[in-house]
Amino acid sequence: MTTRMDAGGDPPLVRMRGVTKIFTGTRVLSDVDVDLRRGEIHALMGENGAGKSTLMKILGGVHQRDAGVIEVDGQQVSFASPGQAIAAGVAMIHQELSTVPEMSVAENLALGAEPARAGFVLDRRRLRSEAARKLEPIGGGIDPDTRMRRLSVGRQQMVEIARAIDQRARVLILDEPTASLSDTEAQRLFEVLERMRADGMGLFYISHRLDEVSRLADRITVLRDGVHVSTTARGEISQGEVVNHMIGRQVDALYVREHRRPGDAVLQVRDVVGRQNGVGPVSFDVRAGEVVSLVGLIGAGRTEIARAIYGADPLVSGSITIDGEPVRLAGPSDAIASRIGMVPESRKEQALFAWMDVRDNITVASLRQHSRWGVLNLGRVDAAARKFIDDLSIRVRSPRQEVRTLSGGNQQKVVLARWLANDPRLLILDEPTRGVDVGAKHEIYRIINEQAERGTAVLIVSSDLPEALGISDRLLVVRDGQVVKELDGARATEEDVMSYATGMKEAS
Repeated sequence: MTTRMDAGGDPPLVRMRGVTKIFTGTRVLSDVDVDLRRGEIHALMGENGAGKSTLMKILGGVHQRDAGVIEVDGQQVSFASPGQAIAAGVAMIHQELSTVPEMSVAENLALGAEPARAGFVLDRRRLRSEAARKLEPIGGGIDPDTRMRRLSVGRQQMVEIARAIDQRARVLILDEPTASLSDTEAQRLFEVLERMRADGMGLFYISHRLDEVSRLADRITVLRDGVHVSTTARGEISQGEVVNHMIGRQVDALYVREHRRPGDAVLQVRDVVGRQNGVGPVSFDVRAGEVVSLVGLIGAGRTEIARAIYGADPLVSGSITIDGEPVRLAGPSDAIASRIGMVPESRKEQALFAWMDVRDNITVASLRQHSRWGVLNLGRVDAAARKFIDDLSIRVRSPRQEVRTLSGGNQQKVVLARWLANDPRLLILDEPTRGVDVGAKHEIYRIINEQAERGTAVLIVSSDLPEALGISDRLLVVRDGQVVKELDGARATEEDVMSYATGMKEAS
């Protein structure tokens, strides 16, 4: 078979032509063409559900194509499993974590290839030393003996990146690799990826972050609704044009901060000390109609503060009041009764009931509203689910579609709908737009503003500083489990936040 050569006279490292994929009667990819050159970072962009991850999972052996041709190094391939893809030099880092929580970092890094003595006894000294070597490219700072479940989502992601780097693949696929990384960790990753490119590797890079793509990518391919829209060199297309190709319409202002007059304090946190990650003492308020963000470095304690307020982690001391009434939150059920809703950091692990349908995931926290004398009115349940599907523009075939089959952005909106259905007084959102495309981000920001307009107090944990600065009335900078500085959202800069988050500036 004759293969078209790239500009250097060699065949592309990867060539995919006419790739089509159908899931349960729905065409998710239609006749897609894309290729990857040696020494290139090729970004794939598009809204959630556009087909980016599906296309790359076909290349990575997770899914099998229904039509089309795939070549690696000029040879036709058809991978029946990820193992076959890895053996051929194609490795993929998935957006959702695939580590084993109860095993150590070292054990996860060596999974399937554990070092042994005498052929059958695990060599733990070698296991640990090899793990330390594998962690070097991502900068270390992670103890190989730590159980994975004790690491933040960002640090678990870094372990996955280290494992993929160690496989020495010629083709590396990264699906939203920086979604849970701090700026420092992301910069370290970029340096590693740039070295890989210089060594002649090819990298497919799926991201919704335009600034990352503008820095890293040599070429950008945009997919929309499973169809190839464009492939252009980075310098030949503006960020605005990329967004327009992605969503098919112009988005003039991604971040919209409404000019509201906040009301009385809905949430009052006083001298709270938590058991997790050395939280506290912490004191702050969030008022009705106000959006407040907890910002800082990964590991600073932002998520732990949010979880303590929600009752997911126990308190050592301190008090929490809602609308002036003290509350004792022994668990999430108490938070729900107090009309507190929380969208957690990891929707897959902490929020979604993957085996249930969209309707049941939306209404699971508000079933009492749809029952009388203990009998559930399924008609009212259906109506409530359909209302939020429409209000939040959740893309589903029907409310009875399994939630695990939705794109990441639509899954996130399902979790958000769950708490909106409970009419919250306080809404806590931990990384609400993690792994969400530009169009879905715009919708989530609209929902946040609508909730604030209704008088809901909104508390956000965000690692995306432009996001936090763009939508927040106030920012609370967290360092070492404490709020070290309060900043005005309309006046603060990224430099202000990082100065206090890193300790370069001390609060006056």
